[in-house]
Amino acid sequence: FMRNATTTTIAPTGTISIIAGCSSGIEPLFAISYIRKVLDGNELLEVHPLFMEIAKRRGFYSEDLMRRIAEQGSIQKIDEIPHDIKRIFVTAHDIDPRWHIRIQAAFQKHTDNAVSKTINFPHDATPEDIKEAYLMAYYEGCKGITIYRDRSRDKQVLNIQRKEEEKGLEPRPRPIRTQGVTERINTGCGRLYVTINSDDKGICEVFAQMGKTGGCAACQNEATGRLISLALRSGIKVESVIKQLAGIRCPSPAWQNGHQVLSCPDAISKVINGYTHSGVSTFGLTMGACPDCGGTLEPDNGCLVCRFCGFSRCS
Repeated sequence: FMRNATTTTIAPTGTISIIAGCSSGIEPLFAISYIRKVLDGNELLEVHPLFMEIAKRRGFYSEDLMRRIAEQGSIQKIDEIPHDIKRIFVTAHDIDPRWHIRIQAAFQKHTDNAVSKTINFPHDATPEDIKEAYLMAYYEGCKGITIYRDRSRDKQVLNIQRKEEEKGLEPRPRPIRTQGVTERINTGCGRLYVTINSDDKGICEVFAQMGKTGGCAACQNEATGRLISLALRSGIKVESVIKQLAGIRCPSPAWQNGHQVLSCPDAISKVINGYTHSGVSTFGLTMGACPDCGGTLEPDNGCLVCRFCGFSRCS
């Protein structure tokens, strides 16, 4: 005759439970409100139906509150939620891992095969914590356990919403000694001296100083040089920097070597372009910009005028 070695098990039913709209085995709630990531990359905000029903009945439901719960991952520290509701709706991350194991062991005593149960650990769990969990499961009589540390994978189906912490670029350090050149270029504000210094990886800093002019123009040129230096040491392509600066107009364009210099930033772009031989087009026939309306200034009887608003450089 035939006999079965095992007749009972508690299988993993994550997908089935979603379709059936019920809990998955003996798992506690992952979260009251959470973000579900689907295959097409979209994110869906989902709220436990029973919690939603009770929240609406008790009068504390709101869309903003559900999103706050998704961000925090628990309702235990949210003041708007009554204490008796907090005692009922405890999530997987509110439960100590040792109690996860104890509840699994309780079901294992009356189950022939293994019990599907995830032991949830926080993101800062240590290898020693994992070791203790496996040993405890062994001594409690579990046939197997599944450990999951939150955010240990790049993508997970259920996510408590968190603001992504993006690490910005860090500029490489400036060497003690650099080599470079200084070039003089005419602008509408006066003579501009642009110094370009390089290290073994390329341009590392740019200085821009006006001849005898001080005040706002000098400060702006110093700020422009500092930002260019920061960008280049952070790995930004020099061509991108040139394109951002080239063509910026001011009311007082100038000429040098047969080419028009539209502004101090435009002048800096031309010097960098010539130094690096980048081949970026920085020359055009556009005159300066009207300070009142932004239109193109035109030369008229020895003066620059704007045909759009009537501005005159000489008036």
